[in-house]
Amino acid sequence: MFDYDNNTAEFENVLTGAHPIDVSHAGGKFQDLAREIYGDFWTLEMRTPNKRGRREDHRTRRDRIQRCVDAFNQQMPALVDAYLIWSLNYPNSGTWNIRVVDTYYAENISLTIESLDRFVASALVRQGIVPCSPISPSVGITVDALELYRVARLRSPHFSIQVYVKSICDLHGVNALVSAALNRNSSDWNLRNTCPCCTYELEGEPPMIFRLLYTMDGNNSLKRVCHRLMGADGDYTGPSIELPTTQQVGNDRYLACNYVNMWANAAEDEGVGDNENPCAGRWKNMDDEKTKKSWGVYDETGIFVAVCRHGFCLLIADIVQSGERAKYPLAVVAKLLNVFGADLGGGYNIGCQFKTTLDNSILGPQARALRHSCLVGAFHGHAHRRICQLDHLATYVKGLGLEDLETCDVFHCQQLISAYFQHNDEYDVYPKLGNFLYNNYRQALDILQNGQINLSEAMRDLDITDISIFNQWITNEKEYLQGLKSEPEHETLQMEYWQKLINLTASQGNLDTARSIWTSSTPSSASFCASDAAMTRKLEMTWRHALENFEKDLESKLEVAQRWVPDTPEWKDAGHLVAKRKYQCALDALEGLVVARIFELTKLNRSGTGYKLCKHIVKALQTRSSAIRSALDRYNTAALSLTPPRRTLKWDEVIEYVFLSDFDLLRDARQDISQYPWATPAARQATDLYFKMCRAKEEVLRLNNEIQRLVTYIHDEECYLHDCYTQLELSCPALAHQINLRRLVRSRANGYLLQRMADIAQLQEFSGSISIGESIKKSLGDSASIPHAQIPAGLNVMQDLSGSLSFGVASNSPDMQDELEDEEEDVAAIEEAAQALRDVLRVSADS
Repeated sequence: MFDYDNNTAEFENVLTGAHPIDVSHAGGKFQDLAREIYGDFWTLEMRTPNKRGRREDHRTRRDRIQRCVDAFNQQMPALVDAYLIWSLNYPNSGTWNIRVVDTYYAENISLTIESLDRFVASALVRQGIVPCSPISPSVGITVDALELYRVARLRSPHFSIQVYVKSICDLHGVNALVSAALNRNSSDWNLRNTCPCCTYELEGEPPMIFRLLYTMDGNNSLKRVCHRLMGADGDYTGPSIELPTTQQVGNDRYLACNYVNMWANAAEDEGVGDNENPCAGRWKNMDDEKTKKSWGVYDETGIFVAVCRHGFCLLIADIVQSGERAKYPLAVVAKLLNVFGADLGGGYNIGCQFKTTLDNSILGPQARALRHSCLVGAFHGHAHRRICQLDHLATYVKGLGLEDLETCDVFHCQQLISAYFQHNDEYDVYPKLGNFLYNNYRQALDILQNGQINLSEAMRDLDITDISIFNQWITNEKEYLQGLKSEPEHETLQMEYWQKLINLTASQGNLDTARSIWTSSTPSSASFCASDAAMTRKLEMTWRHALENFEKDLESKLEVAQRWVPDTPEWKDAGHLVAKRKYQCALDALEGLVVARIFELTKLNRSGTGYKLCKHIVKALQTRSSAIRSALDRYNTAALSLTPPRRTLKWDEVIEYVFLSDFDLLRDARQDISQYPWATPAARQATDLYFKMCRAKEEVLRLNNEIQRLVTYIHDEECYLHDCYTQLELSCPALAHQINLRRLVRSRANGYLLQRMADIAQLQEFSGSISIGESIKKSLGDSASIPHAQIPAGLNVMQDLSGSLSFGVASNSPDMQDELEDEEEDVAAIEEAAQALRDVLRVSADS
């Protein structure tokens, strides 16, 4: 170690770079070096109280953070004004500029504070620097660096956030001012105008069965850990140590927790209904006992979202300390009904169960009055029972078109989640509207063109002349499956009685065996086995008496005059019923494995599935295949034990099953369904093709409306924003500049969208129009309304800001200012010492 006390000359050589120095912080050498350099100044600066006499500080870090947040909030209007001025005057034309960003160093510069600046912080923001402290800031971050972080975070949500980002100026304040200037700050305005194709209705357009189609689902990936104190057992189960936030999400996309909790009791008080749900047990989120619980370490276990059929995010709700409970979809439906009104269709993977929940809740009367429909997506629907598919599957629902209602399947804090969805809507979903409409139109036309030929051939082969027979077949199948919901009570009692007789016979055999042991024992062994035999006889007699009492009760219910014996016809009939039950159980097990296999195959072939996940799915499929073979063997054995034997299945036949409804036709062991015309494979394929063509015709009608809505919206929105920009250009150029920036966001995609609309118009069978229509939405702030831009109250961008420069706190709070200044004096002293050490290190590194 260098001896600074004995050789001052060599210390000068170190500063000039002529002598190298080894610097390490191991063992506190860094602090020792600082003390040697500062000498007595170190003790004077770090240990001696200040001139005014420092009182003992009892505040916590939470209090200090809250005070900083309050100070920033007081300065926020001035910071926003300063940012608008900086954004307006930012040079971006006339030269060729290149931005150089280096993460490993910062530059010290001198900034000018003018007389127009009311605060130090606002003076920095006016020059493109966001301060990290509201009082006497010593560190600031450039807006360019923050913009780079924002873009990177939106493209990669897993990109970790740094500590200094928590103190940045809330840029949502600018968006709020622009919305107020455009008269678009009313309640739920963004929700009412999220998707132009869904919400921008026109005068005279053909009516549709569903005014708005949306899908909703929960996600369990966006978890947030709750930070707690360590409990008595060493685990973190104590009270929360998180700072209660007073921030609110700055849009109407997020549903507040208080609003969601309003529907908690409504979901818990729901009735069971007249009939049991046939799909119960197939979905975890149907089990309320499972969804009530969650891991205690998480405060938020995911999000629940609702999106329109084009992919625009409508609503988001945090799933807080629970699973996917019924209160979340109830809150979403309640909000959408209040905003959009009648004729909504909502897809949900458990739509059949949720329909019962909605009808039995306090929201039920409103949902029925507004004709709300609960549906099941095309992918998840095939995992439901066939009887459920006939009511809820997209293929058989009139007015749904080709929509599959699976849009939901294709962040630490709420602000980031909301910002991500907003960015996704503006830069991903909106530019892709043209491809969505074009591809769906071509798909519908192809189905109609090819389907007509195939359907005619299928009807000729089936000797059918009237297409109304397909609707009749669906009705007949539904009535047939409704009769298979549960076993007849009389048959259930017969099987139970037969099983008890079997058990009684087995118990009598055990009792006879115990008696024979006692009878055959010799005098020498009698003393050893007497007690065991007596205990066995006692247990068997008790068990036998209990069975006899239970059988007598069953005999009275079945009105059995004489007990059945193996030779009686009743005994044989009940044995056949038990064999049929075993057959049903084997069929259920086989079906469950095939369901899992279909899901895994779909995920394996889905775009975006990573290599490691594909390998994991392949291994799971190999294991699943062996399990399916075992289940298939058990099924075939049970099928052959019936009288007459049921149809057995082959391995190649089972692995090609795509529609799980094929299993439902194997369930009835009481009658042969081959006599029904709708049960043949050819008839079922023809029926599905017919309904697919019906949905394609409905899709063309909906697309014709959506295409003209989009063209009209592009024209009206462009004119509205341009007129608002012109109105504010002279009176408030900074705000007008922000309006123009918002206009440019979607204008970049409008040219491509209009080109795709022209491509659709060139299709041979196109039956719609790409002319500009007239919107029925002409309220203040709507795109088709008369522009009336206004300067929001409190925004004084052009006002003379002369006056004394304030440090950012109210004049009536001297205590708060003194405390903040004390804290920053401490920080400044430490930073001054650290800066001296950095200078030494920089000189040493240059050598």
